[in-house]
Amino acid sequence: MVGRGYTIFDTAIGRCGIIWSDTGVVAVQLPEAREIDTRRRIFAIHPEAREQRPSNNAELAIEGIVSLLQGNDPDFSEVGLDAGGVPGFNRRVYEFACSIPRGETRTYHEVAKALGASGAAHSVAQAIAKNPYMLIVPCHRMLEAGNYTDRLSPYGGVISKRRLLALEGAHPVASKTLFEVLLPVAPPRPS
Repeated sequence: MVGRGYTIFDTAIGRCGIIWSDTGVVAVQLPEAREIDTRRRIFAIHPEAREQRPSNNAELAIEGIVSLLQGNDPDFSEVGLDAGGVPGFNRRVYEFACSIPRGETRTYHEVAKALGASGAAHSVAQAIAKNPYMLIVPCHRMLEAGNYTDRLSPYGGVISKRRLLALEGAHPVASKTLFEVLLPVAPPRPS
C-alpha cells in the first residue's frame, strides 16, 4: 500500500472509520449522526486517504474497537500506531492514557503531575483534544477538574466521554451546572 487507506465499519454505536498507513493506525473516527458525515470528517482531516480493504493491523484495531463498544475489554497492545506527526509530549500523554485501568479516570492535573510536568494540565487537555487514536488510546478516561465529561477529540463524532465511560462502568459528572459556569464570572455583590 502506498499512502493512507481508510475504511468504514459497523459498531454498536454506529459506523466508525479508521485511517491507516504502512506504519500503523493514523486515526479512528467515531460515528457522526450519518455515515456521510463520518466520511466528510475523514476527508476533511485526511484528504489523501483512499477507501481500501483494511490492513492486518487496521483489522486488529477494528476488532478491538467493535469489542470495546460492545462493553468488552479488548487489548490494543498489538495495534501499531503511526505517530509520525504526533508531538513528543502528546505521545507521553497517550502512553499514560493507555495505563489508566478500564472504568477509572484521571484529571488533566493528575496526568500532568504523573508526567513530571505539574503545571501542564492545559497542555494535557490540548493533547487529549488532538488525540487521533480514539478508543485505542482511551483519552475519554482523562477529565478536566471536577470530573466533567463535556469535551472530546475532533475525531469523537457524536458520542460523548460520558457514554464511553458508562460502557466501562465509570460514572463521572455529566457537565457543569449553570451555577458553576456563572459563579466564576459573576461580579461581587456590594456589602
